[in-house]
Amino acid sequence: MKYFGTDGVRAVAGEFPLVQEFVEKLGYAAGLFAVKNNKNLKKKVLVAEDSRASGPMLMSYLAKGLNAAGFTVVSVGIAPTPAVSCLVQKLGFDFGAVISASHNPAEFNGIKFFDYDGKKMNEKEEEEIEIILDSITTRPSSDGEFIYDETLMLDYQNFLVNTVPQNLFKGVKIVLDCANGATSKIAPRVFEALGADLVVLANKPNGKNINDNVGALHTETMQKEVVLNGAFCGFSFDGDGDRVIASDEKGRQLDGDHIISASAVELKKAGKLKSGKIVLTIMANLGMINFLKANGIETILTGVGDKYVSEALEKDNLTIGGETSGHIIFNEISPTGDGILAALQIAASALESRKKMSVFHDLWSKYPSVLSAVKVSQKVPLEEIDGFNDLTKELEENFKGKGRIIVRYSGTEPKLRILVEGEDKDLVSSVAFKLETHFKERVK
Repeated sequence: MKYFGTDGVRAVAGEFPLVQEFVEKLGYAAGLFAVKNNKNLKKKVLVAEDSRASGPMLMSYLAKGLNAAGFTVVSVGIAPTPAVSCLVQKLGFDFGAVISASHNPAEFNGIKFFDYDGKKMNEKEEEEIEIILDSITTRPSSDGEFIYDETLMLDYQNFLVNTVPQNLFKGVKIVLDCANGATSKIAPRVFEALGADLVVLANKPNGKNINDNVGALHTETMQKEVVLNGAFCGFSFDGDGDRVIASDEKGRQLDGDHIISASAVELKKAGKLKSGKIVLTIMANLGMINFLKANGIETILTGVGDKYVSEALEKDNLTIGGETSGHIIFNEISPTGDGILAALQIAASALESRKKMSVFHDLWSKYPSVLSAVKVSQKVPLEEIDGFNDLTKELEENFKGKGRIIVRYSGTEPKLRILVEGEDKDLVSSVAFKLETHFKERVK
């Protein structure tokens, strides 16, 4: 697509496409799309942002475009992305929009849309918005209100609290790392409402410190605090709260694969895992996939991006799916990845079964893997890089069926991602180094 990536439109704020003219047109185009495709419009759209300094500026641009399409814009302020998904469907908004760049550094931002069912707009819908946007030559003056109503977040808080038994968390010590992002207020409120004994980290956003050595990509501090405080577990959310990475009581990290696999096993035991299948992306660890297979759980693999996981879950009416990165969808509760929800579910699962979180960590062993992220100035098609695809094929054959290589450009950042995985740690490291070196020597 021309403007949308794997998770909305994303760039450095103030650089194209996140400039005033484009963002106003994007809001206007999204409004026209909704008018065209929804016959029961209330002409109300719900919006939220994460804690980046550029959020209010982009919100004003987006709201102006939405107003021009005749929509009243209702903002809940700084709030997790999944809050918009939840409240759009719960309160009957026509659609939702979130201004966020998720796990990316503070200078980035982005815009993503949810339909009236609370689902991320799919590629077909995004393509239609792009077509409408490119056809716009003039826009009417703004004709709509902008309403700020943070009190709506109480509905989201109550929704989350009611997904677990009410007395289960009473007195349980839990460490929360809010990434100085969108969960900074709401995550502690949810766990406090359930009676948890909290240690809260990175909950003081200043516009510039979102994801800055904290959150789902930087869980080391959270893990150490779990051990220091003798906590049952800990959770690190990303900047917009749609991801979560956990720690067991020993300070060991549980990524999305750990959380999904443990949840799937517990759901199967309870007879709640539909069709005995779950949805993962191609980045899921082979150790996890083999463990699930041995336990009678089939895996369906999709491309990277939680919207692809969501589409696969919906297509086959399945229960759970997600990504190694911590996007986890409990499909019978929410149609999108929700870090707080996933944290509640995995902690409740451990507490109800009277298990320590370390039991979930030790269910299976990871295959050794190396994930490289190479910064690029342009995304040159891999087939156009001299000898790269041939080298990849040759190196993958060295694993003799006990390893794999996945190479792809990020859909949200200017980076090439190289994942190498296999039983032999030294071979994995060697293959990753050769591929990265080959790429860097030929793409400047």
